[in-house]
Amino acid sequence: MVSIVLEVACSLVAWLSLYAACCRWHEHRSREWSCRLVTLLHGVAVTCLSGYVALLDGPWPLTHAGSPNTPLQIHVLALTLGYFIFDLGWCLYFQTEGDLMLLHHTLSICGMIVVLGLGKSATEVNAVVFVSEITNPLLQARWFLREMGRYHTLLGEVVDFFFVLLFLVLRIAGGALIMYAMLASPQPSWLLKAGGLAMYLVSLGFMVEICHFVRRKMLKKFPSWTSLRSMNAPVKTNGHLTAH
Repeated sequence: MVSIVLEVACSLVAWLSLYAACCRWHEHRSREWSCRLVTLLHGVAVTCLSGYVALLDGPWPLTHAGSPNTPLQIHVLALTLGYFIFDLGWCLYFQTEGDLMLLHHTLSICGMIVVLGLGKSATEVNAVVFVSEITNPLLQARWFLREMGRYHTLLGEVVDFFFVLLFLVLRIAGGALIMYAMLASPQPSWLLKAGGLAMYLVSLGFMVEICHFVRRKMLKKFPSWTSLRSMNAPVKTNGHLTAH
């Protein structure tokens, strides 16, 4: 257990050091710019690592919920736990996030601590990390595109599309399968099951926000689509069609 605590502490120091380096390299940018660079790097790295653990290294989370933690699972969760502690501290200090995101970070930290302490259930928690973090790089890409004035471009549309698609398919649908496997298995502790259910409810809260975003975006685009359609439609003059 001492080795795990040291690993988490090293992870926290590493993310803090990376953030300090980003602040130094991008002095002309805001602190949020540097923090989101760290978040982007974490999202890419942990998505690859947790995806490898869940899909290739095993065990399979839908059939082995509550199984003993493997060394690789422990390393991935320790790396992620250090990041979440860093990011939660940053969000509280700069007060940039709402209650839902703060609740998400708090539940994530508590869940990983419980799993590392119990020595089991890293299989399903690692899978949850994968389906949750896979959309994070796209979320950060949206922010950087907006900051650089390139959000309202084709690239911005592509990023938005894949962000919403991956969120609904993996985080909501995939998360539901993981949640069912966790609740159906007798192995995970009741505390972890309750925490997993709370995390899924948070994801549903994010989904509601995303649905509102999609609705607003569609309403903004609808007038432009209708105006473009009317411009391309043939015009009648005295009962006869005239070419544009």
